[in-house]
Amino acid sequence: MGASMEVAEAIRTRRALRAMDVRPLNDVDVLALAEAAILSASCFNNQPWNLVFCDSQESLGLVKEALPKGNAWATRAPLIVVVTSRIEDDCRLSDRREYHLFDCGLAVGQMLLRATELGFIAHPIAGYDPSKIRNALGIPKEYVIITLVVCGYHTSDDSLLSDKQKISEVKRPTRKAIGENMHRDKWRVPFR
Repeated sequence: MGASMEVAEAIRTRRALRAMDVRPLNDVDVLALAEAAILSASCFNNQPWNLVFCDSQESLGLVKEALPKGNAWATRAPLIVVVTSRIEDDCRLSDRREYHLFDCGLAVGQMLLRATELGFIAHPIAGYDPSKIRNALGIPKEYVIITLVVCGYHTSDDSLLSDKQKISEVKRPTRKAIGENMHRDKWRVPFR
């Protein structure tokens, strides 16, 4: 089953670090990430996510070719999870909310916390060329490639990071104060 950590501790500990070691993750830990996603909440248990776990040299190489210069740090990752979904696979709401995106976000959130518990990084990114990934991995056109989750062990080697990225490795970026985007009972009523 792997390491054990209180949920609150995993939430406080989780960081979107970028300095990654090339050391591969073991199959037990990769399976633990998949299980964390599988057990995630979803609308009517639709489970709209389709995840491609890329950890072979071939699939990783293809995904890494779709990364821009700003995500060069991700080229060291031993695992990249491609998160895909399509609107038809989840609740269809009358106001056109694309609920499958929310449910996929929940599944990814659980994966991030599980990775933290197991002692490695799981960092979702939006910077990549989705058409290159779609073509390389054979993902059908009706699926949205929502995010890539870049996974690996943290390392002190920050040579692939920009100066700004190096700063965020050491110091947690500032979070908004609770009163800034949290409301109590009504919009803009302070959260106390």
